This record gives sequence, C-alpha cells and structure tokens, in this order.
Amino acid sequence: MKKSMLTLSIAAALALLLLAGGYSLLRGSGNPPAIGAPAPDFTLTSQDGQPVKLSSLRGQWVVLYFYPKDFTSGCTVEAHNFQRDLAEYQKRDAVILGVSVQDEASHKQFCTKEGLNFKLLADTKKEVSKTYDSVINLGVAKLSSRHTFLIDPQGVLRKAWLDVNVQKHSQEVLAAIDELQNQNTAKP
Repeated sequence: MKKSMLTLSIAAALALLLLAGGYSLLRGSGNPPAIGAPAPDFTLTSQDGQPVKLSSLRGQWVVLYFYPKDFTSGCTVEAHNFQRDLAEYQKRDAVILGVSVQDEASHKQFCTKEGLNFKLLADTKKEVSKTYDSVINLGVAKLSSRHTFLIDPQGVLRKAWLDVNVQKHSQEVLAAIDELQNQNTAKP
C-alpha cells in the first residue's frame, strides 16, 4: 500500500512538472523584448509575395501579432476579429501584421478563404518568432505562439500580450492604443 502511494505521488509530481514545463513551452522562454525598448526590426514576405520591413512602418502604430497556424479555429477567430475592427485600427493610424511559420501560399489561401485584408507574414525560418520569444516547441514541430506586441509610431514596444483570449483580444488592443494615444496628448 505504501509503495503504491509513493509511486502515485511520484507520478503526480512528474505530471505536474510536465504540465508546468509544457505551459512555459507554449508561452515561450519568458524573455520577450522589453517594453520601452525599440522593437527588433525584421523583413518578412507577406501573402502577396512582397517584403514587409517593420521599420518602414514608422509613423504608424503596429499591431504585431503572432499566431500558431492558418485555418485553425482560434487563429481564424482572432483574424476575423482583427478584420472586423480594421476600420477602427485605420482611424487610429494603426496597421495589423500577423506572423506565423506557414509560407506565403498558405497565408494567401487563408486570407482569400477568410476575407482578410491585412498583411500576414511568413516566418518560415522562425527567426522573427524567436526574436520576439514567440515560439511553441511541440517536439515534432515549432509554431508561433499566440502573442501580440503593440509598437508605437516611433518604433518602440509599448505593450505585450503573452496570454491572449482570441474572443476579445482585438478590442483589448484598440483600448490600449486609445489609452496610449491619450497619455501622449495629455503630456504638456
């Protein structure tokens, strides 16, 4: 009886460690770029085959969102909500850039099927996802984590979401832009 309880306790402890480690793998290593620091620059190809360089978007707010995979349920909901709110982002002089490890052809199919009119960027080498600490290592595959970074018009990281609820995320990002814009106009 004591031996089976000890075995059960060890199994439970190992399961807890595995769960905790698995959770951290899904969130990245816990070392994203620092808020208040310049956003790491990159160039990636979009669904239309054109390169997009982050620093070329200075003067606008950038919503840089990483997502695991085209055509999956959570990613589709998140993309639909950004698309639904696209006019609100445009009013705030903000552009939306989605990043995942799928290629341009997959992104093009996803945009066509789902009616998306913003840029999805192909990070097939996973370099940008790694730079932004946004990689899920599933052992057999690496995907982008569901993280979002808000970059101000000067190219500075202003906010990060490392735990995203796809249902309300777009509204949270819009509210953050409003708050940050109001802070900037309130300064003497």
